[in-house]
Amino acid sequence: MANKKMKTAGQKSIIDRMGGQKVIVILVVIILFIFFCALSPNFRKYTTFVSILDYSYYISLMAIGVAFPLMTAGVDLSIGTGLVCYSLVGGWLIVFQGWPTWAGILASIVFGMAMGVVNGCLVALMDLPPFLATLCTSMITRGLGSIISGGFGISWPAAAAEGGWFRNIFKIQRNGLNIPIGFLWIILIVIIMSFVLNHTKIGRYTLAIGSNKEATKLSGVNVKFYHILAYVISGFFAGLAAISYSAIFATVQPGSGAGFELEAIGGAIIGGVSMSGGFGSISGTLAGVFVICLLKTGLPFIGLTANWQQIITGLVLIAAVLVDILKRKSEN
Repeated sequence: MANKKMKTAGQKSIIDRMGGQKVIVILVVIILFIFFCALSPNFRKYTTFVSILDYSYYISLMAIGVAFPLMTAGVDLSIGTGLVCYSLVGGWLIVFQGWPTWAGILASIVFGMAMGVVNGCLVALMDLPPFLATLCTSMITRGLGSIISGGFGISWPAAAAEGGWFRNIFKIQRNGLNIPIGFLWIILIVIIMSFVLNHTKIGRYTLAIGSNKEATKLSGVNVKFYHILAYVISGFFAGLAAISYSAIFATVQPGSGAGFELEAIGGAIIGGVSMSGGFGSISGTLAGVFVICLLKTGLPFIGLTANWQQIITGLVLIAAVLVDILKRKSEN
């Protein structure tokens, strides 16, 4: 009975710390926003606000997806170059093969899920280290994107052109003003995936694998299936991120995308997803992404070069990892 009470207290402690970290991250987002607004009049412009949201879409989608491999104590490094590859594949099918836009979108998502299956099989079935397996597939997707596009950038249909309707999913124009409606879709996705994580077998078993894989296997759970599924979810969201990236930017360039995965992983970690696996928060992940987006967008407005941006972002990520380590130590 005493052990049961201690276990319950420990579980509440974890939940309390997760909620506390989420609140802290939200406060950091608010403070950063006020800080940049106070120091730069240009940052306060509506166009800057739209730019922050434009940048957040594909990072948020990647972060939501990669949170699942992270919660299994793994990682997916292929999502950055994968995003560009899936976008190039979809654009190539639409522009050069005459496919309708909806079919190109579907192809991008299916390609992302297929790569997720590959990553999951390498990790769950062949027992390759997640870092190594997904690093290799990131190289593969980077090369595939360049081969498919012939080394040239590909532009998806413009908003006013036939088939350009997909751009209006994320941003519409009214009276010459860009309205970033994509954020509403991101909120809806966060709500859905929060439910999946907290109230379905997929979420529970994902967390269980990260907490104790062997114990989860002994309890009768098909660990390999749910482990692979975590990477399929990551690939699915990388495919969705490819669509948002294609909708926001005029041209997709082959060979790019390296580093996107670090921003997504960083956002997830800042938002409370543990690199050691076992727990995480989808809404916290979104808040963490906005810390990254505000730093990326706001630092140039106060005169800091790209080098300083990388240093400050790196320091923020180190702080987030240290918080994760301290949480783990306090549980033991």
